[in-house]
Amino acid sequence: MNPLRLSARHGPLVLVTGLVAGLLLPGLAEPMRPLLPPLVGLLLFLTVLRMEPAAILGSLADLSQVSKTVMGFQVALPLFVAAIGIGVGWTGSPVFLSLLIMAAAPSISGSPNMCLMLGYTAEHALRLMVVGTAILPLTAFPIFWMIPELGDISSVLKATFRLFLTISLATLAAMVIRWRFLRDPTRPVLENLEGLATITLAVFVVGLMPSVSSTALIDPKIAIFWIGFACLLNFGAQLVVFYFTRGRLSADKATAVSLIAGNRNIAIFFVALPPEVTAPILVFIGAYQIPMYLTPTVMRRVYRSIADIG
Repeated sequence: MNPLRLSARHGPLVLVTGLVAGLLLPGLAEPMRPLLPPLVGLLLFLTVLRMEPAAILGSLADLSQVSKTVMGFQVALPLFVAAIGIGVGWTGSPVFLSLLIMAAAPSISGSPNMCLMLGYTAEHALRLMVVGTAILPLTAFPIFWMIPELGDISSVLKATFRLFLTISLATLAAMVIRWRFLRDPTRPVLENLEGLATITLAVFVVGLMPSVSSTALIDPKIAIFWIGFACLLNFGAQLVVFYFTRGRLSADKATAVSLIAGNRNIAIFFVALPPEVTAPILVFIGAYQIPMYLTPTVMRRVYRSIADIG
């Protein structure tokens, strides 16, 4: 009856519970907001702590592959979206700005843990997340230069530096502790760590959902639209990328790349957006959490079935 081990064994259910709590209890969001940054660091720390340090670093060849993937996700794709938006005059549209922000964002910090929930190793997802966050100041610059509606690039660079510093310190601390004190952890210890990471993810989402709840109370149609739009972007990106990578990459890498294609850290950009842009798209960041937290439940069978067909 260890709650941590139960959470590890029923990870997708725990995430859905956190999602429902965030929707039904918006009053919890306000006192939780100051806890969100520390929870990001704790989640990454726990994820890295479960891995072998040598496996995290990977080979130089793999790092080259990771860099190409990140450049495709965070440079080529958003530039393509921006070019279309400029060409047809959609740059002021909330839908366009939401799509552009998602395309330009790096991986969510929870992607390694989600890979573990899907039954795959997390090392490749961790490398994609760290490299993507590290080069975000460079990849975001041309997007903000092309689309002035997004606001001041300096604010984004400062927020990105803080996030990268958090990721670096959490990863380094976890690797040192793993090397010094947990060189050969037992399975119960690993399950406890996984359970604690799952609970951290579930608690984290509670602080991000009030915008969806408040919008649903005022105009349910708008809330339904944004939820549907977020699910289409998230699940659609995962399906398309997995379909094209399943035969070219190993199952672990194909799943990691596909999961990150749909699950991006869009919150990093909201610190820089002007209020007139933020107001109509704040609900998107809340709605985006729904497919994100449903990914382990919904996409596990989808990935398996597509792989079996292939």
